Amino acid sequence: MVATSHDVMPDIELYQPTDEENALALAATLGQEGWLLAGGQDTFGWLKDRNKHPSAMIELTRIDAWKGITETADGIEIGALTTLTDIVNDPLIQSRYSLLSTAASRVASPQIRNVGTLGGNLNQDARCWYYRRGLDCYRAGGNICYADSPEGLNREHALFGQSRCVAVSPSDTAPALVALDATMVVSSENGQRLIDAEDYFVGPAVDIVNMTVLRPGEILTAIRLPNTWANAEFYFEKVADRNVWDFALVNVAAAIKVSGGNIEDARIACGAVECVPRRLTNVESAIKGKARSEDTANQVASLASDGARALNYNHFKIPLMENLVKRAIRG
Repeated sequence: MVATSHDVMPDIELYQPTDEENALALAATLGQEGWLLAGGQDTFGWLKDRNKHPSAMIELTRIDAWKGITETADGIEIGALTTLTDIVNDPLIQSRYSLLSTAASRVASPQIRNVGTLGGNLNQDARCWYYRRGLDCYRAGGNICYADSPEGLNREHALFGQSRCVAVSPSDTAPALVALDATMVVSSENGQRLIDAEDYFVGPAVDIVNMTVLRPGEILTAIRLPNTWANAEFYFEKVADRNVWDFALVNVAAAIKVSGGNIEDARIACGAVECVPRRLTNVESAIKGKARSEDTANQVASLASDGARALNYNHFKIPLMENLVKRAIRG
């Protein structure tokens, strides 16, 4: 009798559309069973760990219409399939929106950035190891959050928005897009809908299963950056356990308009402190009209952590977040 191994790749149908129409038709037909595949960096981890079981994959990398960086009358449009390396190296983004190119340059390693896409980085699922290991937590359809328990290991988890799930958004580019007031272009067979980057990501109080507003049949196809924040003064910093390959413990993205040494306007967002990029509107309001200086930074930095609830092992994130915000404000 021959033993059969259960540790084998399941049968998965692979579709490789070459144009927008076919891709959107497949997404509509396959619905939740159609796993969207771009660079595949997050996908391969899920399949390797045997914790996701799609019956079909729609590989999007052949659709040239969803790649590249184009200047528009209102700013620039970036195809969601554009690689992170292309975003890092693009002269237009470097000159006008360096906040995004800097954030993209801090994602993982050069090898991963060469194949990883902007859309993939934005849409990757939660990194909580309890969830990734296939345990029946709230996000996986169960009735417990293992990370938010007396014995939970939660050093990398959320300070805010802890409604049943305390996982954080793992994206480095998401806070940059929120700070730049980007617009997400979501396409389906029914047409397009435009969504502010700040509203594109959703927390567990809104949707415990999904981390974005994307629904079956929809694909993020482009990201638009407005001229409004082009050439502002930008700041991005990411703190992680390792400089490469690692996800942020906390990151900060800031776009600040300065005139005569004073702050006219600002948008500041932090990542890895909530399930969504956390926009710091209270800090933004507090610094308007003030000098961009050490004194201003010291006066308002503590506002960044208002409402934070530390878990067993992530207390350090509160002063870390405050210090990153302080550095972003003083420049």
